[in-house]
Amino acid sequence: MSERPNTEQVWRDVDAHRPEFEALSDRVWGMPETCYTETRSAAEHQAELERQGFRVTTGIAGIPTAMVGEAGEDGPVIAILGEYDALPGLSQEAGATEHRPLEANGNGHGCGHNLLGSAAMLAATAVKDWMAREGIKGRVRYYGCPAEEGGGAKAFMVRAGAFDDVDIAISWHPESFTEVLQAHSLANMRVDFHFTGRASHAAASPQLGRSALDAVELMNVGVNYLREHMPSTARVHYAIIDSGGIAPNVVQAQACVRYSIRAQTLPELTPLVERVNDIAHGAALMTGTKVRIEVLSAVSNLLHNEALASTMFGAMQHLGPPQFDEADREFARKIQATLSPEDIAYTYQRVGLAQDETSGDPAMCSIIVPRDVPRIPLMGSTDLGDVSWVVPLVQLQGATCAVGTPFHSWQLTAQGKSPGAKKGMVHSAKVMAATAVAALQDPAVIAQAKAELKQRTARTPYVSPIPEGTEPPLKAMGGVGA
Repeated sequence: MSERPNTEQVWRDVDAHRPEFEALSDRVWGMPETCYTETRSAAEHQAELERQGFRVTTGIAGIPTAMVGEAGEDGPVIAILGEYDALPGLSQEAGATEHRPLEANGNGHGCGHNLLGSAAMLAATAVKDWMAREGIKGRVRYYGCPAEEGGGAKAFMVRAGAFDDVDIAISWHPESFTEVLQAHSLANMRVDFHFTGRASHAAASPQLGRSALDAVELMNVGVNYLREHMPSTARVHYAIIDSGGIAPNVVQAQACVRYSIRAQTLPELTPLVERVNDIAHGAALMTGTKVRIEVLSAVSNLLHNEALASTMFGAMQHLGPPQFDEADREFARKIQATLSPEDIAYTYQRVGLAQDETSGDPAMCSIIVPRDVPRIPLMGSTDLGDVSWVVPLVQLQGATCAVGTPFHSWQLTAQGKSPGAKKGMVHSAKVMAATAVAALQDPAVIAQAKAELKQRTARTPYVSPIPEGTEPPLKAMGGVGA
C-alpha cells in the first residue's frame, strides 16, 4: 500500500480515542462473561458505540448480546468485527506472575477478547471520524459478536443475513506475534449426546438398571478407537457435562457428553460427525439406553483472501511493528518464567521463526512476521470461517503478550490489562483502520477481493453448517472454548 496522508490521519484518530478504548478493554476484562451470557460486556460495547455516534442495532440473529453499530452513508460497507466473551475457570489477578485466581473457578479473559472487541471498535471509530472529515462516501460497521468460544455466533449471524450487504470484513486477534493470519482453521461442530436409561439400586437390583453413564463411557471408548481411522488433520475431543449424579449405589438414569468434532473442511466434517453419531447409537444399543443428539453450533473453515491480505500487510509495513519498552519486556520475562521451554519453542515454530528473530529480546516480539515463511497450520476453529465464505475477510494477529503464552491460560488473563497488551491493541487498531482506509480510497481493492472470493467458492458454494431448525444455544453452552 502506498503512503498516503489519509493513513497518517486515521492513525491520529486512533491515538485521539485511545484512552476511551483502553478503558473499555479494562472494564470488559473486569466482568468476564462466557458464551451467550455477555450481558454486561455487550451493554458496555453498546453504550460506547452510542457515545461515539454510531447507529446501533441489537439482537442480531435473535442473539441478545449481538449488535451492529453503523456510521456513514452510501458507498462500500466495511465491517470490522469484535468479540467480548471470556472463558470459564480462568479467573486471575491482573499483573500477577503466579496463579492467583480472583474467584475460585471463576471466568477470565484467557483469550484476550476484552482487547479484541475494544481494538475493533477503536478502529471503526477512527475510520468513522476520518470518513466524516474527508467527506468519503461509505459505511463502517462495528459487529459486536458474542460466543466465539464454542458458540458459533457469527455462523448464526451469517445465516440470518447480517453480512449480506457487506463488501469486506476485517478482524484481528491478540497473539505473541504481529502478522497477517495465513487463513487456516478447522470446520467444527459442537454436539451434546444425551443418554437416558433407568435408575435402580446398584446393589439390590442392578439387573433392573440401565446406566446412562455406562453409555457415555462406552461412547468415549468407541470414539477413541475411531481416532486411528480418521484423517490426521481431524480433531475430536469431549467433556462429560452430566455424569448422572454422585451416588455410586444408584444406577445413573441420565448422562450427557459434549463433543467438539473438527475437520479441515465441511465435506470432511460431515462424514466424521456421522461416524461419531453411529458410535453414540451403538453405545445406547449396548447399554439398553436411548440417546438424543443435540447440535449446539457449527462453523466453517476459513477461506484466505490474498487481495485483502496483501493490502493489510502493506498497511502493517507502513506503520511498522509495535513498540514495547523495557518495562513491558521485564513483565513478559516474568510470565515466561512460568512457562515450559516447549511452550515458547512451539510458538516460534508455529510462525516459522527462530528464537533469535524477535528484534533483540525474545520476551516480546517487536518485528512483523514475514509472509513467506512456512508456518504450522492453525488447528483450532473460529466462527470467522463462516463470514469468510460470504464476505472477503482478512485477519491480523497482534502482539499483546509474552512470546510463548498459551492461550486459554491464566497467564494470558494476567496480561490482559498490562501496558504492553494495550500497546499491541492500539497498534492492531491502526493496522485495521489503515486497511479500511485503503479499501475506501481504492475501489480496486474491494473489486479484487470480491472476485477472488467468487472464484474460491465457484465449485463449492457456501452452505451453512448449522442443521436446519437449530437455533443459537443461548442457555445450553455454559461457555466452552474454541
